Amino acid sequence: MSGFIVIGYSGHAFVVLDIIEANGHTVVGYCENEEKLWNPYNLPFLGNEMSKEGLAVLRQYEYFIAIGSNPIRKKVYDKLLGENLQEPAKIIHPSATISPKAVVGAGTMVAAQVAINALAHVGKGVICNTNCIIEHECEIGNFVHIAPGAVLAGNVKIGAGTFVGANAVVKQGVSIGEGVTIGAGTVVLKDVADGIVLVGNPGKQVLSK
Repeated sequence: MSGFIVIGYSGHAFVVLDIIEANGHTVVGYCENEEKLWNPYNLPFLGNEMSKEGLAVLRQYEYFIAIGSNPIRKKVYDKLLGENLQEPAKIIHPSATISPKAVVGAGTMVAAQVAINALAHVGKGVICNTNCIIEHECEIGNFVHIAPGAVLAGNVKIGAGTFVGANAVVKQGVSIGEGVTIGAGTVVLKDVADGIVLVGNPGKQVLSK
């Protein structure tokens, strides 16, 4: 059947819904742990995605995991594939610019005004948020979040599960590990190991997870 189901129904999901509708698709409902009292898009509640009812309806439509948290998004993704569901769709805003030589994985969101340039590779379940720039030959791991306005110069590598904050800038050729948090506005000039929290200009380590 045609139409989309969103998993998650709060702030990030509202951005996702706008992208789906901007592409002319119909949203048939949402899955959540419980029905939301605030329903700004007037969508039917379809139950928890892992319930018998939720899984049954997810098998009938395309779906998207609209959860902002990287680890929770990955957990839901893995559970659904473990139930032999097809991989979630990728959603791309019509105003985004993506090189024909770039690769964007399943379950990834590409928001308004995003640029993904030549030979970049964006993994599965990634959030490429509003107006971020992913330059040539970047490699973005699975379940990463590139926040609004962040800029990744050419040949940057980002490990799985990393968060790059709003308006952060990563210098060309820098490698960032897995599970890293880059604070908003941070300027990253050198490689970053796994699990580090980095803030400031230039970026300085403040915590190791």
